[in-house]
Amino acid sequence: MIFDCTRVARLTELADKQFSAPFVLAGGGLWVGVLSSGRCALSGEAQRLAAAGSLLLGAGPLRLVPAEPCHLVAACIGGSAAAQFLQGLAGPMFASGASAPGAAQLLAQLAAGQPPAQAGSLCFQLLCEAAEADAAAPALPPLVAAAIAAMREHYAGLYGVEELSASLGVSKSHLVRVFKAAVGIPPGQYLTGVRVEAAKQLLCRREYPLEVVASLCGFSGANYLCRVFKRATGQTPAAWREAAAPAALPAAPLPLEQELYV
Repeated sequence: MIFDCTRVARLTELADKQFSAPFVLAGGGLWVGVLSSGRCALSGEAQRLAAAGSLLLGAGPLRLVPAEPCHLVAACIGGSAAAQFLQGLAGPMFASGASAPGAAQLLAQLAAGQPPAQAGSLCFQLLCEAAEADAAAPALPPLVAAAIAAMREHYAGLYGVEELSASLGVSKSHLVRVFKAAVGIPPGQYLTGVRVEAAKQLLCRREYPLEVVASLCGFSGANYLCRVFKRATGQTPAAWREAAAPAALPAAPLPLEQELYV
């Protein structure tokens, strides 16, 4: 063989996933994917919720946290071209799908199943398609980034957007206007999503009563938690816990549980 394209780009793993609970893309290479439906975020990142059509880029493992039921098709790519791509990538990100309009079709071809050489060729084309995606990703305004960081750190104690805006030194109306323009949803809705995400983590990992989960996640009570949770996920907290909870529980408490151990 004169040239082995799989040394340059090869498919190491493929994910075609519908999900309404957080999950991890665990492969160690470069993940390139398209969110075909729903909205989700990369866990731990002060970034906007990615909408349907967004392009996912990053080295595994990547933890995806949905705000609603989502569908993602993604390829984990190895080889020298993928390694070089990762060197130029600032970090895991969702970029505008408009920056790589051919990515969805290439991923669909990979998902259909291909011989290794053909899959490698498609992976290389996918890398070329996504090469300018990071330059097309708009940065969040500083006020919005600060608001997201504050909500993710203090979601349990925040009384609402008025308190948040006051802590940031701006009016509530200004924060709502700037936040919605940048993220696509108002800050109150984003805060609710962060709280639901935190509730999912507790429901998945601990057998706490709903009143305790509600208190730790910033909800006024178990009944309110149930209403908001079902509206966001389509399931009650009890049903979600039964479906998603792993058999093994961590020995150490999660960060948001620390107040129970003081």
